[in-house]
Amino acid sequence: MSERPQHETVLLEAAVAALLVNDTGFYVDGTFGRGGHSRRILQGLQPQGRLLAIDKDPEAIRVARAELGADARFEVVQGSFSRLAELVAAAGLTGKVSGVLLDLGVSSPQLDEAQRGFSFSQDGPLDMRMNPEEGQSAAQWLAFASEQEIADVIYRYGEERFSRRMARAVVEQRKLQPIATTLQLAEIIKQANPAWEKHKHPATRAFQGIRIHINRELEDLQSVLQQALDVLCVGGRLVVISFHSLEDRIVKQFISKQAKGDDYPAGVPVQYADLNPRLKKIGKPVKADDEEVSLNPRSRSAIMRVAEKIS
Repeated sequence: MSERPQHETVLLEAAVAALLVNDTGFYVDGTFGRGGHSRRILQGLQPQGRLLAIDKDPEAIRVARAELGADARFEVVQGSFSRLAELVAAAGLTGKVSGVLLDLGVSSPQLDEAQRGFSFSQDGPLDMRMNPEEGQSAAQWLAFASEQEIADVIYRYGEERFSRRMARAVVEQRKLQPIATTLQLAEIIKQANPAWEKHKHPATRAFQGIRIHINRELEDLQSVLQQALDVLCVGGRLVVISFHSLEDRIVKQFISKQAKGDDYPAGVPVQYADLNPRLKKIGKPVKADDEEVSLNPRSRSAIMRVAEKIS
């Protein structure tokens, strides 16, 4: 059996330092991945502290149970972090959570394991599901989605300006044979892309868009942010690490809205407290420094935002 691909946890110390406001508190790691953040959180917790980890990926769950399952402070659940409120309520801790951490996107092992179907540089089945046991694979979706739907997904979630050309190429190719592998799709997209960017594979944005759609990543993110606000205690922290502009925009706008509070017509004289703000921003957005980027190039696009619940 080959060794498990190495996963370098992004912004490890910065994220955990921002999160851990109470070393006896209850925390949620909404994206266990390969456990870098969870391990560091547990190192900072007293025996009374607790950590709930969540992940869609069955391999992540296997790693969590094998490596951290003996720790009485730790529990892991397979599923989407969009179940946050449900899982916290089951523990009887709604409104008592000291911190919620979300490290968004795809882990290095998911990208590096060809059979997971995320990579455009290695051949494997065209899957892209974070949980391969649930939902529709990328191949299944591409086999039946309309040209318009494919174009919309690639444009909206991949921010790809040549989405229509790419969708048309996919539909024409599937008339000839099923699109079943990652390199097959990557080649179709590459040939349909008339403007290759230096140091970027021509299928990068299209693969991103399809992956986000297949896994409902942005819908789940919008859902979990509101739930985090409800489960956190006053003084509890929300820490989110994003890897592309669509995710970060959602996080930034959510924190800004909750920090601003209720909307009133311009000119209405109200005190700030009367606006019912629920969050305050903590510090400026944090990015990986040069040293971390040199050690882990995938950290280059990471941006971390932190907020604290105030009411």
